[in-house]
Amino acid sequence: MAKVLERPITEKPTMQESYKRACELFPAYRVELVHGRIVVNDVPTGDHNDIVSNLLMQIVSVVAANGWKLWTNIKVFLGPQADRYIPDLTIVPRDPHMWGDDEVYGDDTRLVVEVVSPSSVHDDHAVKPREYARAGVPLYLLIDPAQSVAILFSLPAEKGYQHRTQVELGTALDLPEPWKLSIDTGKLVEA
Repeated sequence: MAKVLERPITEKPTMQESYKRACELFPAYRVELVHGRIVVNDVPTGDHNDIVSNLLMQIVSVVAANGWKLWTNIKVFLGPQADRYIPDLTIVPRDPHMWGDDEVYGDDTRLVVEVVSPSSVHDDHAVKPREYARAGVPLYLLIDPAQSVAILFSLPAEKGYQHRTQVELGTALDLPEPWKLSIDTGKLVEA
């Protein structure tokens, strides 16, 4: 009589399991789950960080006056089975609603900022606005130095943002309530 060796059936890991594993394997990188793909990016360049820093200089007084927090390297919770994005900058209230220790609910942010890199053009322009809107992110600011534009997405809805304001870098961009602030986009790209 032949012996039958029983082996456990190995199930294919879920996307969420694969994403968590990639985060463990690449702790020094920005690991995002974007439109069903695991995206591993280098940390931002000096020019990229300069844009974020220059933006911070313009918004910090409003953030401080409202008791909000400036967070980098935090995931935005878009839903339990949804993508995972790590914006370049996320503004949150004093005690934001969290999903675990490292994910803030999208609808409890005040502003999410992405600075476009050569590797993120499609995702930042096409994919993320739709998903941020579905998660209720009230304001999504996209800064694209290669195209020399800043785009503010507002009024989130299930099918995407209902309002989009695009300006050339060098033009003022007004942030609506509760910000009451005009950003000098020309200063974003100055060294």
